[in-house]
Amino acid sequence: MSILSVKAISSLHAEFSVPGDKSISHRAAIFGGLSNGTCEISNFLPSEDCLNTLKAMRSLGAKFDILEELEGYGPTRLRIHGQSMKLSAPEAPIDCGNSGTGMRLLAGLLAGQEFTTELFGDASLSSRPMGRITKPLKEMGANLETLGEKAGCAPLKIHGSKLQPINYEMPVASAQVKSAVLLAGMFAEGITTVTQPSTTRDHTERMLSKFRVSIRTDGNKITMAGCQTPESCDFAVPGDISSAAFWLVAAAAKNGSRLLLKDVGLNPTRTAILKVLSRMGAHMTETVHSSGGEPIGNIEIHGAPLKGTTLLPEEIPNLIDEIPVIAVAAALAKGETHIRNARELRVKETDRITTTVENLRKMGVDVEEFEDGMIVHGCKKLKGAQIESHGDHRIAMAFAIAGLFASGETVIHGADCINTSYPGFAEHLNAIRHERSNPEHFTLPTI
Repeated sequence: MSILSVKAISSLHAEFSVPGDKSISHRAAIFGGLSNGTCEISNFLPSEDCLNTLKAMRSLGAKFDILEELEGYGPTRLRIHGQSMKLSAPEAPIDCGNSGTGMRLLAGLLAGQEFTTELFGDASLSSRPMGRITKPLKEMGANLETLGEKAGCAPLKIHGSKLQPINYEMPVASAQVKSAVLLAGMFAEGITTVTQPSTTRDHTERMLSKFRVSIRTDGNKITMAGCQTPESCDFAVPGDISSAAFWLVAAAAKNGSRLLLKDVGLNPTRTAILKVLSRMGAHMTETVHSSGGEPIGNIEIHGAPLKGTTLLPEEIPNLIDEIPVIAVAAALAKGETHIRNARELRVKETDRITTTVENLRKMGVDVEEFEDGMIVHGCKKLKGAQIESHGDHRIAMAFAIAGLFASGETVIHGADCINTSYPGFAEHLNAIRHERSNPEHFTLPTI
């Protein structure tokens, strides 16, 4: 298990691009594999999570050719050979690794097949509840078993069944659940409708449209007819704004800093982090320069003294991945930051409420923990600490950013988990610490 050591910086002036979007890379692998021809995917994220989904699609018959790759990680540009919705039985159980997105989307995809499949993952994924997807899928006629030591948890055994369309009202906002139901609905004859209680990431809807699948969105109601075959197309994955969030917080909290992040995804369902940092006092501009289904552009941010804020209940579903690093920003801000209505954090890769609170306290921050979140009392000088990632990539990266503002040395234990979503994070961190702009053509170290 690796460690990452971080010391404070005195300034931050940089410009670079972050890796491809994790959520979109998962979906590109799936829809490319379902399409009626070959699809070239560029800027694919070669993280462990996305590679597991790509390999899963290959095991289901959707082979791929590597056109460009990041040495030591995997493909960044590839050609997927679509199977026109006709998948084949895998020879062995499918390993989803640490990816809840991969497992939940694949469960929806596999529910309507004519064969039996088993999905499994690592210890962390095997402890995460799957009831939110098994319930609607069973209502559609799916035959699923949860085989985990904990009730309702992976491994998932999916016996392919003939599915019926559904009109599903989601009790909790979740892009993963919505996407699983829509994927299952592609194999059901008739109209499937999903109504979400609040807006969630709409990458699935956008990608279905990009692949010429007819889908209609009316407010928070999404309607789609089944038995449509996606039309093959090429797709460029934008930079991941959830990965960009770590650098945005670092720049926002460093007075006098300037950071330019290029070619970042600016999907409105993902940009709540920009609104939060603006409320806290950061100065930002966004410039959209392309939109092939997903808006892509540059973000320029200038640091300024930050002040505390309150995360709005309607913002939480679209901030869930960014909350650990927002809590770090809160620790560096003047006043209190209230983060509530975020109970979902307790069933992520770790219990992110407890792990965030524990690590903030190690660094000298006054923070109150609640069942659904925390209140962070900011503007106290951080001190270096021994930080446990608990195998959670977002915890590891959030506290690496905290280390840039702490006295002494901050050591992140279990930093290898960062490869789950951000291969090359350590190289970008090192570039920022030494103010090397444009680290676009570098050899990534093994973290």
